[in-house]
Amino acid sequence: MGLSKNHITEELKMLSIDFTKELIGLKDIIVKNVIRRNKVTEIEIELERKVQHCPCCGTATRTIHDYRWQKIKDVPSFGKYVIINLHKRRYRCPHCGKRFIEHVDFLPSYHRMTNRLATYVLAELANECSFTSVSKRVNLSVSTVIRIFDFVNYGTPVLPEVLSIDEFKGNTGFDKYQVIITDPVTGRVLDILPSRYEYKLINYFKPIDRDNVKIFVSDMWGTYHDLSKTFFKNAIPVIDKYHFVRQVVWAFEAVRKQEQKKFGKSHRIYFKRSKTLLIRKYDFLKDEEKQQVNVMLSTSVNLSSAYFLKESFFKVTKANCKTEAKKLLYDWIDSALSSGLPQFVSCAKTYSNWSEPILNSFDFHYTNAFTEGCNNKIKILKRNAYGYHNFRRFRNRILHMFHNSFLEKQAVSA
Repeated sequence: MGLSKNHITEELKMLSIDFTKELIGLKDIIVKNVIRRNKVTEIEIELERKVQHCPCCGTATRTIHDYRWQKIKDVPSFGKYVIINLHKRRYRCPHCGKRFIEHVDFLPSYHRMTNRLATYVLAELANECSFTSVSKRVNLSVSTVIRIFDFVNYGTPVLPEVLSIDEFKGNTGFDKYQVIITDPVTGRVLDILPSRYEYKLINYFKPIDRDNVKIFVSDMWGTYHDLSKTFFKNAIPVIDKYHFVRQVVWAFEAVRKQEQKKFGKSHRIYFKRSKTLLIRKYDFLKDEEKQQVNVMLSTSVNLSSAYFLKESFFKVTKANCKTEAKKLLYDWIDSALSSGLPQFVSCAKTYSNWSEPILNSFDFHYTNAFTEGCNNKIKILKRNAYGYHNFRRFRNRILHMFHNSFLEKQAVSA
């Protein structure tokens, strides 16, 4: 005997509800209905009936006092917002007469969103997106998303053996620059400090244990050098290679700009457009490019001298150890001081003042490359959010972002 059309429709509806129950992934529920609208999927559910215990006297009861509907926001699914309409029961205690709502595992008291929606929001905020963009994706207000995130807080870290420090332009609070400290060995962002002013750095590092730090990596800024000598006396100071190499490039560029001003308009434009060719290492040039460089250098004695000093410094950077680099560096400093080029004289004096941490970089090959990469990611976060005024929230957002990234790397490596 064939099945009626109504019976088949009912069977398909029940099958659809069973699949919906599996998709939403909540335990001990009964799906009553699913309503699909343009941007929203509403799912009507109720909990399986169980024995409840009175919150006042603990008496077990199954006596239902009444029902009420509650709208709950859940994690978006298949490109639509999801709203759960929960048919909640209120129970009555036969012993003390207390009326109380049945316990719901996925819904904290007085909340209007599921636990997993809050978890989903925090997972989304581990990316560089703004609070506003997340709020639109999950159908919550911006203030609610911020309120969820404000429960996140990261404390003061334990300092590692290799500590890297740098600043970035955050414009948060009352200071233009904030400071980032990282562990370049493990690729962890340790903390974000509100200012690069020396007294604020002192206030941060003074009360915490610093004995574990063996190597202190920084750029060529005096405050970091003073901090290293005062608070990290047992640590070896190392200057990031990029920061001391660019001093030579800057000196050469200053000479090039000075010399090209002496030429006519056509030659001046040609030199300006050949900037990249002149800065690049001579060994990396093609034969045709080497000829072009030789022609340009023949037009100016000062430019030729500056180019020779630039190239000879690149040979210093190829040294295999501190001992080898020491002789090469001091020979280069003597050549630069006697060159008669003010730009390279100034550069040589800078290297002389910073010689010890520069030479340490040849024995300890740690750089601020990871830290600079983090700074670029922070800039994206700040740009997406159109800036942050609340430093505490900005700090926690950065640490949350990099903490999740670090955990993902650990999981992949494991």
